[in-house]
Amino acid sequence: MTKADLDLETLRHSTAHVLAHAVRELFPGVKLGIGPAIESGFYYDFDLPTQITPEDLPKIEEKMREIIKHEHKFERQEMGKTKAIELFEERGEKYKVELLHEIEDDKVSVYKSGDFIDLCRGPHIEHTGHIKAFKLLSIAGAYWHGIETNPMMQRIYGAAFPSQKELDEYIKNLEEAKKRDHRKLGKDLDLFSIHEEAGAGFVYYHPKGAVVRGLIEDFLRKENKKRDYESVYIPHLAKIDLWNTSGHSNYYRENMYFMKIDKQEYVVKPMNCPGHILIFKRKTRSYRDLPIRYFELGTVYRYEKSGVLHGLLRVRGFTQDDAHIFCREDQLEDEILNIIDFITFVMKVFGFEFKVNLSTRPEKFAGTPENWERATAVLEKSLLDRNLPFEIDPGAGVFYGPKIDIKLKDSIGREWQGPTVQVDFNLPQRFDLTYIDETGKEKTPVMVHRAILGSLERFIGALIEHYAGAFPVWLAPTQVSVLPISDKYLGYAEKIAGELKENDVRVEVDRRGEKIGAKIRDTQMQKVPYMLIVGGKEATAGTVAVRHRSKGDLGAKPLADFLFDLKPEMSYNTLNGGH
Repeated sequence: MTKADLDLETLRHSTAHVLAHAVRELFPGVKLGIGPAIESGFYYDFDLPTQITPEDLPKIEEKMREIIKHEHKFERQEMGKTKAIELFEERGEKYKVELLHEIEDDKVSVYKSGDFIDLCRGPHIEHTGHIKAFKLLSIAGAYWHGIETNPMMQRIYGAAFPSQKELDEYIKNLEEAKKRDHRKLGKDLDLFSIHEEAGAGFVYYHPKGAVVRGLIEDFLRKENKKRDYESVYIPHLAKIDLWNTSGHSNYYRENMYFMKIDKQEYVVKPMNCPGHILIFKRKTRSYRDLPIRYFELGTVYRYEKSGVLHGLLRVRGFTQDDAHIFCREDQLEDEILNIIDFITFVMKVFGFEFKVNLSTRPEKFAGTPENWERATAVLEKSLLDRNLPFEIDPGAGVFYGPKIDIKLKDSIGREWQGPTVQVDFNLPQRFDLTYIDETGKEKTPVMVHRAILGSLERFIGALIEHYAGAFPVWLAPTQVSVLPISDKYLGYAEKIAGELKENDVRVEVDRRGEKIGAKIRDTQMQKVPYMLIVGGKEATAGTVAVRHRSKGDLGAKPLADFLFDLKPEMSYNTLNGGH
C-alpha cells in the first residue's frame, strides 16, 4: 500500500468517526459498533432503538458538517484495558466493551475529538477540518461480527475523497454502476432469477440467460479442445475420506456442506480437483504421457453467509471452467505460459482489460516452505517472461499452493475477480500420485489448477455489467428482432425470420398488435442488437429496413446484404470482443 493509499485510508477512517459522532448526537440511545475505512469510502455500524431511513442521511450529513467546521483535533490517549472498559461501560457502549474483552494487550488507545470518544488503534488526520468532500450513500443491515445469531446492526455507508471533484466523479460512476447492476438487468432482460423459497445463493437461468451461458460454455469447450484439454465429468458427492486426504476437511471445512448416507459421511463437492486426481490415479502413467490436462465445467457448492450473497457475484452453487494439469516439473513453466496466453486471448475476446496479482503462502498452509518457494518462483518467472506487470498479494495463496489471480477491469474501470492459476506440489503427494520416469523410477508429478473465467456465475454477472446488458452480437440471446408495421405484413416478417434462422441467426418476430413505435422502443429496452422493420414498401421491394440499437436507422437493404454485414459479428473469432 502506497503512502497516498494510507493517507486516503486515514481520511476515510476519520470521516467514519465523524459519522459516529453525528449519529450519537442525533439519536439518543445509539450504541456504536465498528467503523472502518473501505475501498472508496467507509461505513459505521449502529445499534439503534429506531430505524434509520434514507431520508435521515441529509440530516446526518448536516450534523457532520457542523462537527467538521469546529476543526476538532483527533487526540490519541493510551490507557489500561480495565480503565477503558470502565469508560465505555459508563457511556453504555456494550459493543466497545465486548471488543475490549477480545483484545489481549494490557494497554489500548482511544481517540477523542470534541466530546466524542471512540476505541481505535488509529491513525487519524490532525483535525476534522481536513475532511473536504464526503457523502453518505446508503443504509444496510449487518450482523454484529458477521454472525447471524448476533444482533442486527444498521450500517451506514459513505464515500470520502480529498477533493469535491474526485467525489463528484465517484458519484457519477456510482450512478452509472447502478444502471448496470446485473441484478436489475437480469430481471429486466429476463436472464436469471434467485428464489428464496428454493434457497438463497442458487441461480435459475431463464431461456435467454441459458443462451448466453450456453454460448460461453461452447466457446470454452472449443478453445480447451484446441489446447489439448480432455473433458471429464465427476459426481457432485464424495465420501469424507476423499476430503480428509486432500486436506479440505481440515483447511476448508467452514465452507463445506456435509450429509449422512447409510451412516457414512459425504461432502457436496466444494472443489473439482480431488475428483480429477482420482481419474489420473486410475492407472500407471509414463513420463511420455505427461502433461495430462483435464477440463470440466464443474458445478461446486460452498457455504457463504447469507449477508454476503449478492446476485450472480456471490453465490452458494456455481460452475467453474475448471482444469487440472498433471505434468513433470521440467514442463511446468511451459504449461503456465500457455495458460497465461489462453487467459490473454479470452480477455481480448470478451473485451476486458485486466491486472495481475501473485498470491503467496498463507499462514495456514500444507506442504513444505521449499516447495512453496519453487512454485512461487515459476509463477513469477512466467509473468516476467510475458512482460505482465503484477503486484504481490502476501499470504493470499490457497492452502496447497501459490497462485496468479487475475482481476478483470470493466468498461467503467471496476475490478472483478476472474481467472486463477495455482501451482500445487502438495496434493500429488497427499494422494501418492506417481509417474514412471525415463529411468524406470517413480516420480511425483506437479499439479496445476486453473480456471480461465473462474466462476461462470460471477463472470456472467461481470459481463452483464461490463456491457450494461447490451451483449455483442455473438453473445446476444436474440440477435435480430423482426418488427412488422401491422398484422398485414406478419407473413413477410415470418418469411424473413425463417431465412435468418436458416443462417443460424437467433431471431424473434414481434407479433403483438402494438404500433411500430412501441415495438421499436420495447426492442430497444431489451437491448437486441438489430431490428428489421418490415411494411408494404419492404414487402414489395423484398428488402428490410435495418435499425441498430445504438446507431439508429441504417436504411433499407436486401436481406442477403444484411446477412453479409451481420456474419462477421456472429463469431468471436472475427471480432475478438468488439461490439
